[in-house]
Amino acid sequence: MQRIYLDHNATTRPHPAVIDEMVACLKDSFGNPSSIHAFGQDARRVLDRARQRVADLLGAEPEEVVFTSGGTEADNQAILAAARGLSSRGRHVVTSAVEHQAVLHPCRHLEELGHRVTYVPVDRDGLVAPEAVAAALQGDTVLVSLMLANNDVGTLQPVAEVAALARARGILVHSDAVQALGKVPVDVRALGVDLLSISAHKLQGPKGAGALFVRRGVTLPALLHGGHHERNRRAGTENVPAIAGFGRACALAREELSARSDRARRLRDRLEQGILGAVPLASRNGGGEGRLPNTSNLSFEGLDAETLLLNLDLLGVAVSTGAACSSESKRPSHVLMAMGRSAEEARSSLRFSVGEENDEGQIDRAIDAVKQVIDSLGPCTR
Repeated sequence: MQRIYLDHNATTRPHPAVIDEMVACLKDSFGNPSSIHAFGQDARRVLDRARQRVADLLGAEPEEVVFTSGGTEADNQAILAAARGLSSRGRHVVTSAVEHQAVLHPCRHLEELGHRVTYVPVDRDGLVAPEAVAAALQGDTVLVSLMLANNDVGTLQPVAEVAALARARGILVHSDAVQALGKVPVDVRALGVDLLSISAHKLQGPKGAGALFVRRGVTLPALLHGGHHERNRRAGTENVPAIAGFGRACALAREELSARSDRARRLRDRLEQGILGAVPLASRNGGGEGRLPNTSNLSFEGLDAETLLLNLDLLGVAVSTGAACSSESKRPSHVLMAMGRSAEEARSSLRFSVGEENDEGQIDRAIDAVKQVIDSLGPCTR
């Protein structure tokens, strides 16, 4: 069976060039980058090159890039460390109701510590209104965290507008751009953010590497304490092979971003139109053009998404019911619920996310597989 992978928002297959870069690093650049001898300085050069590549993709300076173990750590440092460091100025944080759990859970932890958090609602397309964020700002607001692209439905948020509103009042702005990087342009200067989280494994890099952009001039306490790594902003010996792979993945994404985006949009639209045209019970969750080019979230009225997923997997098609980090929870997607969907509608929804390894033939086979599964579960829907 030739398997078809349509779950690229969960993770991606590492690019061959990324693997080559990591293997070379494991073999030849094994030194500790904090050591001053030749082996250590060789590893330091690998680290510096990767930092430059990540910075180039973000439109940042290399010294503004702090390497982490992934997007979750970057989100936690941005939110928890910023709130702690600014607690003398205020204890109020603003975020959206559709953030990834890596943002929502740290915010709930802040509430346990006595901070106040406002969760701004979204419309039926999952979009946050800048004026709603502005209305949520208070005199003691110290941080706004708004994701750039939603992982469940792909909605692109008005981060630049929100950042301009918040920063005009001296409020720090963070954006979780984990799902956006490598799919749409991510320019920290154009966005106007102070902090931005990214992860390697979402753009054909390895798991275990991520980064937090910290704008020059922003003082951010460390989340992990120990050595003086990452300019005292993240203790722990850097994962040099994974970071090297991350840098290579960013370089590839920078070179190929426009072509990748156009190709993904064509494949996604082919998949979406094929399913919606063949399955009357299907409907789309999320906006039209204002979303990631590779993401389609579809509801199948009256059907259970997990049953659909398992049957599609038996036919060799891998999809998801939403964020992989929430897959063990039986609760319906908090994103779809925040968008006004009922629990039943949310439990009938599948996320399809295309990537570099997909082609038109795979998309057509996936459409046929969806029709086959739905026909086998109930009356013919064609």
